[in-house]
Order: sequence, then C-alpha cells, then structure tokens
Amino acid sequence: MSAIGIFCGGFSSEFEISIKSAKTILENFPDGHTVFLVKIEKKKDSEEKWTAIFKDEEFNFDPWNLNFHQNGKTINLETALIYIHGNPGENGKLQAYFEMKNIPFINSGALASELSFDKWYCNQFLNGFDIPVAKSILLKNGFLNSEKSIIAELGLPCFVKPADSGSSYGISKVKSEAELKPALVKAFAEGQTVVIESFLKGTEVTCGVYRSKNGIYTLPLTEIATENDFFDYEAKYLGKSQEITPARVSEEVKNQVQAIAKNIYDLLNLRSIARVDFMVVDGKVFVIEVNTTPGFSQASIVPQMIKCDGKTIKGFWEEILAVEMK
Repeated sequence: MSAIGIFCGGFSSEFEISIKSAKTILENFPDGHTVFLVKIEKKKDSEEKWTAIFKDEEFNFDPWNLNFHQNGKTINLETALIYIHGNPGENGKLQAYFEMKNIPFINSGALASELSFDKWYCNQFLNGFDIPVAKSILLKNGFLNSEKSIIAELGLPCFVKPADSGSSYGISKVKSEAELKPALVKAFAEGQTVVIESFLKGTEVTCGVYRSKNGIYTLPLTEIATENDFFDYEAKYLGKSQEITPARVSEEVKNQVQAIAKNIYDLLNLRSIARVDFMVVDGKVFVIEVNTTPGFSQASIVPQMIKCDGKTIKGFWEEILAVEMK
C-alpha cells in the first residue's frame, strides 16, 4: 500500500479551484492506497504553509522531509499527484523538486509542465511542428509595444492573456484601441509576461487526452458555447457557458482534433491527464493552449468527458495509475 499525496492550493488566483479538483480526485481515488491532500499556501510576509489533510484532520507537512506525523506515527510521501492550477505546480516547480528528492509523481515532468504552462512559448514550439496556432505577440513586464503597432499587426478584436499564469484570470477580449492598455495592466497583474493573440472566429472545442495501457487515448470532445465574450472564469465556473459533450462537430473535425491532441501529447512528452483547447475555423483546427492540470471538480469539463465515455472517475484514475505507477 503506497502513501500518495495530492498536492493542491498554490499561489495563483486559482487556489480554490485547485482545492475542489483535488477533493474530487481524493473522493474517487482507486482503492488500495493511503491518500491524503497536501495544501500549499502563502501566508502573511510571503511565508509558505504546507498542510496535510488526512481523514478530515490537519497536520503540519514537512516540505523538506516530505512527511507528517499522525498520533506518533510518521507518514512519508511515497508518490505525489500534483493538482495545483498555476504556481508552483502546473508550471513544473514541484515536479523539479520531487525529481531532485527522488519522489515519483503522477504528472508530466518539469520541462513538459513548464513549457506547456507558458502559452506563448508552447504555441511557438507547436507551430515549429506545423501545428496551426493563432498569430501572436509576446510582451514582457515593463516593455510595452505601442497600441497602434499591436493592432496593426493582429487586428481587432484580439485576446490579451497572461502567458505564464493559469487560464482563468487576467484574460480580456479587446475590441478597441482604448481597451488595450487596461487589458495589459489586468494581464500583467497575474504574470510577468503577456501574450496578445489574433481573434479566431469559430467553434471552440477541447479534448482530454491521457496514456492508458493501450497507448495515447482521447476522451470525447467538449464544445464550449459561452454566454460571455469568451471562456473566462465566469463561463468556466459560474455557469455562464454551455459545455456540450460530445461536441457538435463533424466526424472529420473530431478525428482531426483528436489526432492533433495525441500528437501534442507525444511531442511534449506529457503524462497523466492533459486537455488541449482548440478553435475550429471553417474546418481548420487551431490550437489555443495545452493544460497539464485541467480542472477536475465535479462541474469541470474532464469529468464530463469521462462520464460521456462511459467511465467512472475512479475507473479513469485506475487507468492512469496502471501506466504511471509501474
């Protein structure tokens, strides 16, 4: 019986979403393991606090020795499942730490996580393999192109996103030159770099992908039909969207999306579950972004895909563990 810690929380605006994702996984985890949560958070004066939550009790978790004490018994972390949306999980920092500490983890590695987390660098990498992505500009904090030059290159509307942060906060759809500067300020509040992308008008779909014993496997596609201008925090988590599974696309588009998702999973050397977001424009498929730690609350997209595929969440994680915990 192995002791598995599900790491959650973190330092980004998606702290609470990470907690919900981790609890859903914990409640549906395959039998035969000692499983606990490890909540990482920033306290006042930027002090970190690591807390183990085991059988509804909280214990101080030692981040150096990677253990906690329960009633005089030491429980050592043997395997990690990192489910932090954003820093320091989705961006590969914890993965690198566990690699140094020789602790196995059920996630994509440090390099794959860091690369896929940065929207601009990841899309440029994929574009190098002839995978279509939106035209974009990268801005670094403290260096701003003129609004006119950005619009001249990308047109309106365009999207402004934090490049090195999660995918729910700091995003704006800019429809006029006057809206661009406030959108940049909003995005830079979430990260050090910002990507501005040209607008792709089409059907947004997303594809869950993971490795089973039979190879790389794709879940049914989900179509995103949002009430808002785009799939932002409200659309994702406050019911301002329709998430239609399976997506209302042709068999040809479905096959194309799933083939690209599998290719990306392989190219980036991903592990466990990932979700790749796409925009389908006049039958052509463009990649929006790659998520190595997609939302996993009961209301999130991947659990909906799993249900549509005729699987249970527990059965899904059994498939993951059969590959990742050899």
